[in-house]
Amino acid sequence: MKKLLLLAAPLLWQATAWAQDTSMMHMHHMDTDTGMHMDMHGEHKGKPMHHSMAMNHSYSLNLPMSRNGSGTGWLPDASPMYGAMVHTGKWMLMFHGNVFLRYTSQDVFNKGSRGGSKWDAPNWFMGMAQRRVGKNGLLHISAMLSLDRLTEGGAGYPLLYQSGESWKGMPLVDKQHPHDLFSELSVGYTQALSKKSDVFVYLGYPGEPSLGSVAFMHRPSAMYNPDAPISHHWNDGTHITFGVATIGYRYDKWKIEASSFTGREPDENRYNFDEARFDSWSGRLSYNPTANWAFQASHGYVKSPELLHPGENVHRTTAAAIASYPLGKEQSINATAIWGLNKSKGHDGENAVLLEAALRSRKTAIYTRYEWVQKSSEELNLDEALYGETLFPVHALTAGINHDLLHLSPVNVAIGAQVTFNHSSKALQTLYGTNPMAGEVFMRIYPVKM
Repeated sequence: MKKLLLLAAPLLWQATAWAQDTSMMHMHHMDTDTGMHMDMHGEHKGKPMHHSMAMNHSYSLNLPMSRNGSGTGWLPDASPMYGAMVHTGKWMLMFHGNVFLRYTSQDVFNKGSRGGSKWDAPNWFMGMAQRRVGKNGLLHISAMLSLDRLTEGGAGYPLLYQSGESWKGMPLVDKQHPHDLFSELSVGYTQALSKKSDVFVYLGYPGEPSLGSVAFMHRPSAMYNPDAPISHHWNDGTHITFGVATIGYRYDKWKIEASSFTGREPDENRYNFDEARFDSWSGRLSYNPTANWAFQASHGYVKSPELLHPGENVHRTTAAAIASYPLGKEQSINATAIWGLNKSKGHDGENAVLLEAALRSRKTAIYTRYEWVQKSSEELNLDEALYGETLFPVHALTAGINHDLLHLSPVNVAIGAQVTFNHSSKALQTLYGTNPMAGEVFMRIYPVKM
């Protein structure tokens, strides 16, 4: 297991080191092929971020790269970016990722029977490539990989009140499932109609449909936290979908898009490619009024998402606001607010709210996350004969800190710790105890700021 935990870090270092070294050889080509004219200032107030080594947005020649989220989602233009880029010929390449080497203990004081502890290494790696096509066209290719199946095992890592997906025919409850080796393989093409308008198409196998906010691992407010939100399947649970087709149109600060995609979540085999069904749909409206804010609202029909409940279809509605404010040199605050609703036929709607924020000052970042989620007996794998179809409100409040120890260009090495306070209704106390706590310590390896 120790060998597996150490495997992810060199991969991230190798990719970013190669990109950084190569990019210095090709900087003089930047303005011609990318259409971007950048300066050296990555921190500012109220204006898009610019960098000497940068490319435009993945799906627009006229938007900054800092607006890139996950899939086709938008972040604020002022969002910080971490990664390495290289310009080669007519192509611009970018590499980034995140690796946590961690010990986590859920229910530290053993108040209930559903906790657990583990040494593990949540991780992901991403590469992107894009180039102009003619005067107004843009081709973009993305690949995202995760070694979670190796570093987490098939059952994932312990996380109190988490739910979703399965292992060995049993629902994964109080555990976060591992992500697939191939988490995204996508291609997109955008045609600029004017400086203010674009039309684009996005195809992913796997990919991410236009449903929910930017996925948690790509949000600046969440990047320091090793854990997935327990509201993950109320918002961005479709971020790895085997079969996605999205079309969209942007006008100025607004974007509207629609997707057809596979509703079924990835199966237990994290190394294969699942069947593409295109049996579900979604639509999303996005609005970035200033460089500091990004808003979205979406709705989708997800057919039979859970393997163990094939007849249950979900109507999902989400709304989110993401804010990013640079405060000075190497200082920024990023925050996110999300609401999600899952509604299945014959069941009450299940709501979730997430609030998270991260404040970074030079080498240190402090962060927090609060979640309120309505979890059903089915979600928590409870005997409905005893618990009925009650919706149980669950609260989780996390506070943590990251501090950079080493700068090993092109990556930083940080250490961190966090604690989570959980609370649920009295009906669940025989299983979870009263206010179970979770804690973890970790080392984080991530690319330097661009």
